[in-house]
Amino acid sequence: MAITWTNDMTPSTRFWDKAARKYAASKIKDQAAYEKTLERTTEHLGPEDHVLELGAGTGSTALLLAKNVKSFLSTDFAPGMIEIANEKLAADRNSGVAHEGLSFLTADAFDERVQLSDEQGAGYDAILAFNFFHLVENPDDLLARVRDLLKPGGLYISKTVCLKDRAWLFGPMIKVMQLFGKAPYVSMFSFEDVEDKIRSAGFEIIETGTYPEPRSRFVVARKV
Repeated sequence: MAITWTNDMTPSTRFWDKAARKYAASKIKDQAAYEKTLERTTEHLGPEDHVLELGAGTGSTALLLAKNVKSFLSTDFAPGMIEIANEKLAADRNSGVAHEGLSFLTADAFDERVQLSDEQGAGYDAILAFNFFHLVENPDDLLARVRDLLKPGGLYISKTVCLKDRAWLFGPMIKVMQLFGKAPYVSMFSFEDVEDKIRSAGFEIIETGTYPEPRSRFVVARKV
């Protein structure tokens, strides 16, 4: 199915939509760090949990994690990414892998469709955002929304690329690329910036890690 760009797409949405097929074909740069992220995330999930993923990309992580929980809604704001995620899901189901409880949706965190129904409970048990927070133009608003969507004591589990110490190099380069539609919006965070924003949004950080070194900060935070 072809994706039609609409006028309400932001430059970042258009970038990721156009890049979806190339992104899907790319290999994970650090497999060990990826597996460590999955391992630590899984430790915090339970079989009765309702989970929301933001910035799902083409769905590979959701396909691996969804088997550990009751329901898993995996979202991305780029239609092309979700198109590929649904192709992967259909292929797995055709081969006999059910993926019960897993669904993909083109949406962002502010879309009303991501909210749980009254029958499902007071909020998500966990919200995941891997390699996503630095790509968001309104990070404080996003964290406030994440907190609203979580049940009391729910977890926000994220991994964020932090480029602040190399902003002198990456900042100008990214700005030039953005002029030609070759780069999305990117925030230059440090580890401290990410953790301070999460705490300020009403979370208690209960675990951190760096997978991979030296620039991707993994954080598990509990809603307080």
